Amino acid sequence: MGRSVPGELSPPSSFLQKRDFRLFWTAGAIDGLGTCASVLVLPLVLLGAGYPPGLVGMLASIAMVSGLVASPFAGVLADRWPRKPMMICSALAAAAAMGTVFAAVAWGRTLFAHLLAAAVVEQVASACYMAAAHGTIRRLVPPADYPRAIGSLQARDQATQIVGPTLGGVLYQAARWVPFLADALSFLLAAVLVRAVRTELTPEREGPATSFVSDLAHGVRFVWTDGFLRFVMLWTAGLNAVLGALYYHAVFSAQGRGASASSIGLILTFSGLGGLIGALAAPWLVRRVPSALVVAAASWAMVPAAAGLAFTTRTWAYGLLLGTVSFTAPSVVIVLHARAVLVVPDTLQARVGTVLGTAGEGLAAFAPVAAGVLVSAYGGRTVGLGCAGALGLLALYATLRVKYLRADGPGPDADTEPRHTRDSVSASDGGPL
Repeated sequence: MGRSVPGELSPPSSFLQKRDFRLFWTAGAIDGLGTCASVLVLPLVLLGAGYPPGLVGMLASIAMVSGLVASPFAGVLADRWPRKPMMICSALAAAAAMGTVFAAVAWGRTLFAHLLAAAVVEQVASACYMAAAHGTIRRLVPPADYPRAIGSLQARDQATQIVGPTLGGVLYQAARWVPFLADALSFLLAAVLVRAVRTELTPEREGPATSFVSDLAHGVRFVWTDGFLRFVMLWTAGLNAVLGALYYHAVFSAQGRGASASSIGLILTFSGLGGLIGALAAPWLVRRVPSALVVAAASWAMVPAAAGLAFTTRTWAYGLLLGTVSFTAPSVVIVLHARAVLVVPDTLQARVGTVLGTAGEGLAAFAPVAAGVLVSAYGGRTVGLGCAGALGLLALYATLRVKYLRADGPGPDADTEPRHTRDSVSASDGGPL
């Protein structure tokens, strides 16, 4: 055996890597199915109990914002504490919250304040789980497999978003409380699967302990002062916002032309399937095409598909074009995230991951409102062209920044171990500005 370089991680055996990654993947799949199933039916339960739609929407918004706000703080904890126990405790907390919702619905005591508190606890616990999960890829997968691993995680999440709502509807038909029981059990099973992971996930800390605020600020500063990570944050946030706007633009425009609910559902199904197929195909593409070319070409390929949404009037064409955009985006996301995992030190994986995630999801949260207001004010064609123009600007930005990807990155010829000692020096010095 060769000597390990000081400060670098010693990867587990190939067998453990595969076994532990499968456990981690499966835990997320089960958790995601349960969450997507219960998210669909919670508003139905509240509406059935007589609460007005505005109050129901407020609950969903407060819960979502709670998770977004908690995420950066959870990232600091995940870079300080053992990550596996943090994931297990977070899953158990979410299971307890959904368990109380199951009991309340089953016994017919659906109080708004209780359901709001449970939804907030579940979102904050999920944010803590995801923050700890950000540091796992680096421990469970060798660098050459980063694109394939991230692609499989994206495909998993796309599949749960497609299957989960349907599952929730089926369970709701059996009894109103069944989806919440299923969600609570899914969190419990996820905790059991994470507990079975044998690889050490505890982050390495170097130097004297610093304050919580200092660690939080360091994570934000690390992303902003590194040219590549700043590019990932801005590009991903912009893409999420535009994709969200396109998604709701297609729904509002189709509805305005008299499309049926089943036809609109077909549009959303095409979009989900496009994202799933794109996530499955992206690792194959990334292994064969230079990363810089993938990012630039895929970014530009989304522009004409988005522009087509401004001119189509047929429901199937909405679905096909939106599915094309959803198919193309994962290849860029996988390249950028795989590179980010490679260059970010283990001690900052959670903080960087939560900063990037919060920026992307925070901006996307305004997409439904923006799409509704703009479609009402200016019409679907203007909004579609505006989204295409925004994607064009993102493509131009990506073309000007692909220089960060021309260095050696994750792929078949990548280093066999993370080189975070060297990369952390350049990043802490401000990175390639």
